[in-house]
Amino acid sequence: MFQLAAVPRLSRSTVDREEPARTDAPRLAKLWATGRLVLVDRKGRTPVRPDLSELSTKPTTGDLPPDALLLGELDGVGYWAQLTDEVLTEDVPSPTQSWALPGAHSADGEVWFDLRMTGALLSDTAAGLFTTAVALTSWHHRAGFCANCGSPVERVNAGWATHCTGCGREEYPRTDPAVICLVHDGIGENGTKVLVARQPVWPPSRYSVLAGFVEAGESLEACVAREIREEVGIDVHDIRYLGSQPWPFPRSIMVGFTAVATDPAAPLAPADGEIEEARWITRAEVRATLHEEQQTLKLPGETSIAYQMIKGWAEAE
Repeated sequence: MFQLAAVPRLSRSTVDREEPARTDAPRLAKLWATGRLVLVDRKGRTPVRPDLSELSTKPTTGDLPPDALLLGELDGVGYWAQLTDEVLTEDVPSPTQSWALPGAHSADGEVWFDLRMTGALLSDTAAGLFTTAVALTSWHHRAGFCANCGSPVERVNAGWATHCTGCGREEYPRTDPAVICLVHDGIGENGTKVLVARQPVWPPSRYSVLAGFVEAGESLEACVAREIREEVGIDVHDIRYLGSQPWPFPRSIMVGFTAVATDPAAPLAPADGEIEEARWITRAEVRATLHEEQQTLKLPGETSIAYQMIKGWAEAE
């Protein structure tokens, strides 16, 4: 049975998150004193080196600021993140094989890119640092007040929690689970066709596998079946887990599955306003697209777990 083609690009990480250090003031001071800083702007961009494989981190200076977020430690170096309001000019073309979104440059000429554009190009260490930095800064940007009493909150545990100044409530970074599923026709062990769909806002010819958010009180498998039924009008069975990937836009984790269409000959019924088109495509079509032998079908970028799901299925017999 097929598996993911590789570890999802945003699931890669090498740093030790140093959870015990988050409440250890001397340890935090040491990690800051010899640390490196990942700056993230309000659009989730950070400066990257010219080859796009590493982040352009900054040396930490002065005393440990209250808004610094500990990402972890590697080889004795502490890695931190901070949100910045640096003014950027958005005129940098997107990298090849990215989501085709523009980058930006700062006054000193550094190039800044979004995680979606560089996640597949970064080293394992850089990918893990950037993914965590975007997730934490995004959460703090949206969680400045207590959900219980509305009072301002203060950051604690090196940015991994907040403490309400009014009622004392503690909050932790929120992650919203979403499922993403590759549905095939069930012919043979891995099927001969895969179901793909496109949203109206996507670029022309771009297709991906189906996905949706898990609802309260719902299991992951039940969500898979419900979302596929709602989005394209078919039932599935043999739901099987493939892998997962953090997707901090702003705070999701994508949980990947595969499933078999109960009746692959049933007519597809795309959800009005949500799915513009759904279709079955063959393994040969997917392979031709992956090898850039045809341009009529565009698949998800390599940053997404969807790419590894589709590639893993296409490479299976």
